[in-house]
Amino acid sequence: MARHAQTHPVRPGRCCDRSGLDNSEALRLVKPSIDIPAEYAAREAAGRGEYLDESDLYVDVRPTLAKLRQLGMRVVIAGNQTVRAGELLRALDLPADLVATSEEWGCAKPSAEFFERVIEASGAPARETVYVGDHPVNDTFPGARAGLRTVHIRRGPWGHLWGADDQVNATADWVIQSLTELTAIAGK
Repeated sequence: MARHAQTHPVRPGRCCDRSGLDNSEALRLVKPSIDIPAEYAAREAAGRGEYLDESDLYVDVRPTLAKLRQLGMRVVIAGNQTVRAGELLRALDLPADLVATSEEWGCAKPSAEFFERVIEASGAPARETVYVGDHPVNDTFPGARAGLRTVHIRRGPWGHLWGADDQVNATADWVIQSLTELTAIAGK
């Protein structure tokens, strides 16, 4: 594995469909005029806003990120999330060098711009950066197109849905079941 890793530390909350569209697109099918930011603000004002705590993390996140950093890797957490989700993740004080969200960056997966930002955040060339994700359309395929070394993690709904897909398995540099496997491929 290269010296730098990017990963998704939380269970899916904001997901995308098989085409890579954000779930807000589903809301627009029901209510085309929906103002997503206004709805988020109203939910927050009602005390029903975004919430994230230690129980939302997969059990392997904290120890694996800590081990990767002990191995001298720069760890960047980036994903299609809101600014608030980024704040909540940073408040968890994860062993990561950077936590960034698509809303903070102004671009989202699967856009090439998002992956350019990942490479920039890694501080290393693309082929020395490992990108971990569970969705082929949002993670594996665009990560590989950007020149990143990709890891498909088979967990969560998307990871399992796509886990046996031949194209995913052929595209990903590695396929894993748990983040702990990242430390075993370190140095490759």
